[in-house]
Amino acid sequence: MIERLFRLKENNTNIKIEVLAGVTTFMTMAYIIAANPSILAVAGIDKGAVVLATCIVSGVISIIMGLVANYPIALAPGMGINAFFAYAICGGMGIDWRIGLGFFFIEGIIIVIVTLTKLREIIINSIPMTLKCAVSVGIGLFLAFIGFENAGFIAKHPVTFVTMSQIANPNIYPKIILVSVVLLITTILLVKRVRGAILLGIIIGTILSLVPFFKTKGEALQLLQPSLTPTFLQLNIIGALKWSFVTLIFTLLFVDFFDTAGTVIGLAVKAKFIDEKGNIPRIGRVLFSDSLGPVVGAVVGTSTVTSYIESAAGIEEGGRTGLTAVTTGVLFLIALVAAPLVGFVPTAAVAPALIIVGIMMMESVTRINFLDYSEAVPAFITIASMPFTYSISNGISLGFLSYVLIKLLSGKGKEVSAVMYILAVFFLIFFIASPVFK
Repeated sequence: MIERLFRLKENNTNIKIEVLAGVTTFMTMAYIIAANPSILAVAGIDKGAVVLATCIVSGVISIIMGLVANYPIALAPGMGINAFFAYAICGGMGIDWRIGLGFFFIEGIIIVIVTLTKLREIIINSIPMTLKCAVSVGIGLFLAFIGFENAGFIAKHPVTFVTMSQIANPNIYPKIILVSVVLLITTILLVKRVRGAILLGIIIGTILSLVPFFKTKGEALQLLQPSLTPTFLQLNIIGALKWSFVTLIFTLLFVDFFDTAGTVIGLAVKAKFIDEKGNIPRIGRVLFSDSLGPVVGAVVGTSTVTSYIESAAGIEEGGRTGLTAVTTGVLFLIALVAAPLVGFVPTAAVAPALIIVGIMMMESVTRINFLDYSEAVPAFITIASMPFTYSISNGISLGFLSYVLIKLLSGKGKEVSAVMYILAVFFLIFFIASPVFK
């Protein structure tokens, strides 16, 4: 049955290889079980509920990916987009997290519909690679900025806006030292190619935080009593259906849309799934399975669930079929029994993970042509605007507008697709309607 379902022989693999690959993938991305609740707690969502939601939706959608698409791709709540949701949408704009979950549900439904047509492929092909890469890099910087903030390295300043914290303060330096030690250890583990390096870093940080010297004052750490009740079916779809929220929904859709596209393409290349024509077999099933993530995630109570680039670790170990993804999914469901322990994970133990993931997302900057200013300037505006304005949506909006204007006014308008012009008009309307102009 397993052979017939996953076509193991056809893919030159076997059950042992696939299971070990699934375990490897789980180890490299299991840090999300601790990181996601810590981030979404900032939005006011019950931490215990998010732990359960993270494990459940990661497990279920990964299994669906394995069974429907037969690809070794695992899924979980996306890093970056969860921070944008917690710190910018809920924290910065004061939008209730229930309405925020409504955003994810709506963008998820849109992606499902678009995935069932050829429109998704048309849009993906219309966005220049420069902006795709810039968005990834910008989100990475945004994520790292939050990591440094949570670590206590930086603080607000009335003149320079941001500055180095008073590290000699006895309430600050123990946390900074802890984060520095964990960041160093995690980096060394990554250099040594140790599987689950980020997860191990979080575990080490949590253990060190129990030492009296490193204890974080004002942060209560205790066993959670997880229950899905606080978040299950708590999304507010009606509240999310307002014109003022259109751009936020589009931003979430855009980030999810292209993050998935980039991840799937990258993993398909690594696994050598792409055929001689450059096509990815069963890509429709892959995208459909992924598109269910935001919908299911919003229902159970977490931010958008998306394909994880960490799946490359399992592919590296020989994973070539959906059995790898199914194995990873089952392990996420088994992890539910350890949910109460997440209450012991302090923000200082998660901060290094945010910084490391931010660094990993910087890789795309090498694909940007900085010698062509019609490409470099919009890319830089996109990248810099995200951390400087503390908003991913601002970065995307300014980047798209500047790209179209610079190309058009410099005589390179023909290089811009019709879809980009339409998106630019959309973003212009957004800025005119935004609070900035009021």
